[in-house]
Amino acid sequence: MNIKARTNAIGWSFIAIAVIMICAFYFYPMIKALMLSFQTGTGTNLHYVGGDNYARLFKDQTFITALKNTFIFLIIQVPIMIVLAMFISVLLNDSKLKLKGFFRTAIFLPAVTSLVAYSVIFKYLFGNDGLINSLLTNLHLINAPIQWITDPFWAKITIIIAITWRWTGYNMIFYLSALQNIDNSIYEAARIDGASSFRQFTQITIPLLKPIILFTSITSTIGTLQLFDEVMNITKGGPGNATTTLSQYIYNLSFKYTPDFGYAATVSYGVVILIVIFSILQFKLAGDKNG
Repeated sequence: MNIKARTNAIGWSFIAIAVIMICAFYFYPMIKALMLSFQTGTGTNLHYVGGDNYARLFKDQTFITALKNTFIFLIIQVPIMIVLAMFISVLLNDSKLKLKGFFRTAIFLPAVTSLVAYSVIFKYLFGNDGLINSLLTNLHLINAPIQWITDPFWAKITIIIAITWRWTGYNMIFYLSALQNIDNSIYEAARIDGASSFRQFTQITIPLLKPIILFTSITSTIGTLQLFDEVMNITKGGPGNATTTLSQYIYNLSFKYTPDFGYAATVSYGVVILIVIFSILQFKLAGDKNG
């Protein structure tokens, strides 16, 4: 065995276990789920139905409702979170700000809390007799408690507030890291030329943060399309199906309703297709040549 072949053999021996694990726990389940999406039936009594499951999606009113709800969360919450994370990161990047470490930790802390724990806390905070309604009533901002959990409109608002609270700090860390890598001399030159703070932000900060904006937009979009924990623990998809998301519908198809794993796999691949479409659109809108 020559030196090159031996080097290759040693290299493959180092990554062989990782490759096997990735294939076994990532690619095999993906392929198996794709095959499953063309079958229907309960339990192990599955039979091939071709593309019937995919045709069923367009006639399934519950799926359409879940899709609309997910889009509402995506269109409203993601832009708010991205802008808020960017704004907070700019404030916390100010060299004159005191207690920066405390504020950064406090804002990032929600991202590392338990999903179930914080969802349950939000459910009690926004209950009819919860802290939020009590505070608003004492401030004379409302006359009667807002039905945060049981009203379709306010239930959506509650979910949006919850996921914004949790993930804003997570995205802020990326922006903060990128801001600290921008050379201060660029801002100094802009100030000498008479550029205002707003102009510096729009003409310098945002263009230089473009890769991070793209990254956080894509990851936030993927996370929102897979939204499950908050809805499941705060509203349980209610009232009715007013807050049911695609991921919760997949769960219901698999474990709550009469189990239909084939159709659940079809809905799952519907989410995959949406993620791919939105990712490509965001690459194109950002002008990324690799998109």
